[in-house]
Amino acid sequence: MQITQQPATPVLLENMADMASLLLNFREYVPNPQRRPLNVALVIDRSGSMAGAPLRYALQAAADFVDRLAANDRLSIVVYDDHVNTLLEAELVTDKSAIKKVLQGVRAGGLTNLSGGWLRGCELVARHKTDQHVNRVLLLTDGQANNGITNSAVLIKTAATKAEEGITTTTLGFGSHFEEDLLIGMARAANGNFYFIQSLDDAADVFGIELDSLKAIAAQNLTVTLTPLNGAVIADVLSLARQEPQADGRMVLHLGDVHENEDKPLGLQLQLPALPAGGHQLLHIAYRADAIRNGIIEAISGEHTVQVTAGPIEAVAAASDGGVMLDLARLRIARDKERAVDLADAGKHAEAEALLQQLVAGLTAKGLHEHFEIAEEIDQINHYAQRIASRHLDNESRKELRDQAFQGRRARTDLAGRGVSVDQAAYALPVVAEAGTGVELLCFREGGKLRVRVVSNGFEDLNIQFPRAIRAEGAQYLVDELERSTDGTFYRAKGTITRLVRAGETDPLAGGGHHGGGRSRSTSSSSRPAKPATTLADLEETDTIGTGILIQCVKDGSKLRARVVSDGFDPSWNMRFPRGIRDESTLFVVEHVNTAPDGKSYIASGDIKKFTQTT
Repeated sequence: MQITQQPATPVLLENMADMASLLLNFREYVPNPQRRPLNVALVIDRSGSMAGAPLRYALQAAADFVDRLAANDRLSIVVYDDHVNTLLEAELVTDKSAIKKVLQGVRAGGLTNLSGGWLRGCELVARHKTDQHVNRVLLLTDGQANNGITNSAVLIKTAATKAEEGITTTTLGFGSHFEEDLLIGMARAANGNFYFIQSLDDAADVFGIELDSLKAIAAQNLTVTLTPLNGAVIADVLSLARQEPQADGRMVLHLGDVHENEDKPLGLQLQLPALPAGGHQLLHIAYRADAIRNGIIEAISGEHTVQVTAGPIEAVAAASDGGVMLDLARLRIARDKERAVDLADAGKHAEAEALLQQLVAGLTAKGLHEHFEIAEEIDQINHYAQRIASRHLDNESRKELRDQAFQGRRARTDLAGRGVSVDQAAYALPVVAEAGTGVELLCFREGGKLRVRVVSNGFEDLNIQFPRAIRAEGAQYLVDELERSTDGTFYRAKGTITRLVRAGETDPLAGGGHHGGGRSRSTSSSSRPAKPATTLADLEETDTIGTGILIQCVKDGSKLRARVVSDGFDPSWNMRFPRGIRDESTLFVVEHVNTAPDGKSYIASGDIKKFTQTT
């Protein structure tokens, strides 16, 4: 494995103590790549909250995943709600049709026993775990762990233990109700990946990205030990890594997988003393990893010493490297996004906003806003800074920000900046019916991101920097003008911005205006009690949940009890629900669920429909 520091001969300002950024790249050159077979478990949430379109899309994505496996790959399939069911026990993928047929029979059920499903997947992978395989569990959920082991700290610590045993976990959060801190925490602890599947049709793409990643692994378990020299101090780790600080100032980092002929970046912040003119050693690096060499897995190791030169300011300016500045900027952006969420969670909203605004100012001062990628990031940062400042970092926006931080810190530029939620500001824009002399733009979704392109004639097909807060898929806009960036590679929207909805056209934001949040517990006295029905056969059927709430009937001793299985409710509370229609395991959709006057039970309100599941 080769280690390079960027730039190769960095120059620091002499006789000045300062904070310095350092970028290291680890690369495993593979002249003739040999794909290792996979030993993978798909663990799929089939709880009530997955009912309908989410489960259909998840199962279709799983079927596409099966189609892309090879005959020497080994696959397990586990589904879970309250109960854990093994559909496929670590079999070679020799009959794809039979495997996909098994998936077609999955139906949504009750609560979310995430721990039980995941541990079963780990158990199945462990049965056939070898160093010659890529051993991984893919855990998909759309909800909260409300059954089985529900303590996040325990699950995250267990994920780290499983990684030490050679089983990595990748987590996939589906929709807007899952616990992102749990899933990201498990992925980080297990040296795996995390994906936010925000739109239903993203599911297959995300499964495909993960599979491509698994196929390209050239080395695993990259562990780096950093030893500061000559008064240097490791102030921060910008890249995604599991950190183990040592009492003597050293730092052990677990960086996970290294892919074929791709750089594995490690960005660091070092606090440096005042250095006299001349050469200096700052950091000793020792690494080890498990790599494929000559068709077998070998433990490899190596060392590198970071050396720099201290000199006058003219030498510092002459040695600057724009490419390295961009790479470090991406890592710093991701690190500060993560910090901003932590500050907001702690109620330090002003500090979080200030951190993000300082980040924007720093990027602009370095001229990095003239690069379209960074210009886009600045729009993202401003968008989330405003939401944090106004206390409107809602459920979906928080997930987007956490996801962007995770993907940025692991240097996945193709996944950084994903997010398609619509801000209230988009609904508040003035609407006009004629284009007039303005420039017409269109917002569209591409790779999980909201992009903007020019529709009017006379312009080149270039990227457009456009405020993130007013983007909405399918929306058309008018701007006064488009201004080229300094290097001419993209446009900036300038002047007044309005939405364009011509007469006879459908407004993609019609009926909107509500953003974020999940299903709420209604306590309004205006919600009428549930409409009674004589028998189950009297109920209208539906295969759509929409804004309704999912109820399930379960056996509780000799009685049938109704419980809420949609996320955001306590499934242990009793519920007032018509007895004449109760039927074991049947799912119902109700308009509202009110909290009863006693404060510890629920009342079903509004229309009730029987939920039917389609393939």
